[in-house]
Amino acid sequence: MDGIGDVAVGVKRGSDELLSSSLYNSGSDMSSISDGTSNGSDSKKLRVEDRMEAPPSRVLHIRKLPNETSETEVIALGLPFGKVTNILTLKGKNQAFLELGTEEAAITMVNYYSTVTPHVRNVPVFIQYSNHKELKTDAGNQRAQAVLQAVSAVQGGGTPTSGSDLALTAASSPVLRIIIDNMFYPVTLDVLQQIFSKFGTVMKIITFTKNNQFQALLQFNDPSTAQQAKIALDGQNIYNSCCTLRIDYSKLVNLNVKYNNDKSRDYTRPELPAGDGQPAMDPNMAAAFQGKDSNSLLGKIPGALSPLNAAAAAAAAAGRVALSGHSGSSGVLLASNLNEEMVTPQSLFTLFGVYGDTQRVKILYNKKDSALIQMADGSQAQLAMSHLNGQKMYGKVIRVALSKHTSVQLPRDGLDDQGLTKDFTNSPLHRFKKPGSKNFQNIFPPSTTLHLSNIPTDVTEEDLRLLFSNAGGTVNAFKFFQDHKMALLQMSTVEEAIQGLIDLHNYNMGDNHHLRVSFSKSSI
Repeated sequence: MDGIGDVAVGVKRGSDELLSSSLYNSGSDMSSISDGTSNGSDSKKLRVEDRMEAPPSRVLHIRKLPNETSETEVIALGLPFGKVTNILTLKGKNQAFLELGTEEAAITMVNYYSTVTPHVRNVPVFIQYSNHKELKTDAGNQRAQAVLQAVSAVQGGGTPTSGSDLALTAASSPVLRIIIDNMFYPVTLDVLQQIFSKFGTVMKIITFTKNNQFQALLQFNDPSTAQQAKIALDGQNIYNSCCTLRIDYSKLVNLNVKYNNDKSRDYTRPELPAGDGQPAMDPNMAAAFQGKDSNSLLGKIPGALSPLNAAAAAAAAAGRVALSGHSGSSGVLLASNLNEEMVTPQSLFTLFGVYGDTQRVKILYNKKDSALIQMADGSQAQLAMSHLNGQKMYGKVIRVALSKHTSVQLPRDGLDDQGLTKDFTNSPLHRFKKPGSKNFQNIFPPSTTLHLSNIPTDVTEEDLRLLFSNAGGTVNAFKFFQDHKMALLQMSTVEEAIQGLIDLHNYNMGDNHHLRVSFSKSSI
């Protein structure tokens, strides 16, 4: 094999100086680290090693590494599975030993890489247990120890104490921080997995909302893959003219995922629980994503991805359709766990109308805590579902899912259904009926901050504070825009903001000025 060059650590003149004498037991690794120079000899030793399966150990033997592999790249193979406590790379052998903090972490790592081939710099490498129970390295291993110290400091949220030349740079992290701008269509964890897996193995994803923006942390199996994905995808649109990816390197080098659900996922540990109140990963989805080469729902990168698959992507993420790409959604949603004493077709029209043009609403006659809501199309239904499922409305956490119905039927002529069904098809309050409307660029998740517009010039801050306080809740902050026609108003909770929007959107402020209310991504 070719030499690795100057990246090997702990290497002096001969193999007797690679490791302390306590490391030299009989076993498979012994052959791989001996200093034989004959290619035939090396090959024979490797074949012997392949035939000998060592029992589980927290020390792993990695072979066939590409030339110029760095310590950081080797460490990155183990980081998704736990703390890496030691490393030894072998000069001239394209091999390394990696010691993890626990045997359990090593077993998880070997099991995972037995089904998903590990790659370093796009080259497949081979990982197996070592016969050594721990890795004891000598003073020549200072560089590797410094890199490990830097990794540990970053993992622990501190700053590396080693010199700047040995500290991990941001670009060496396998974790990317992703922000989605202009999120008109829903973007889910599984949509991100489909896009980013084009560049390499996605190990873990955590999604969350921060500053009223959908964000994600995504961990690849190595830093170089993360770098390639960032270069290719930063600034790209997931769907035509919207859902723009803003990508940066995270300061984290490993993600700690506790649950596998629609908010977080560890692909190396499919046995993790779903967690309280979160939808579990559908078994078919789990099986599909454990595969090495699942078909993408989305179009090819770079360039905009097909907006026609937006509904399919989100529906698949909800575990409701197969991965074939059929959306299965005609735009009808089922909302359940509603407060049947307070909910009305009008209140549902107003809330769901933030995310699309609500056409019809039917509160079920025999189950008044549930309602069917028909949006203008499947994409709007997906958007409303992704933003409103799990939100609190009238004191209850509502559940929103795709319905098997293709449309909401109106009551037969002459039949009184007690006002439970209403047709809003021709409502003047639809926010998205005008093509190119600015409303398409201002769709945000429910938040404590509301954006108010169409405010009459004679209306004061005190008037608006009183108006929203009377709707129920506490106004924490207020800020007029320069022209006083718009303002930001912050309630104390998201539930209060939802209530304020339902009650006061289209409120007549006098002189035919109807107040416009929407959720804002800003804070005051």
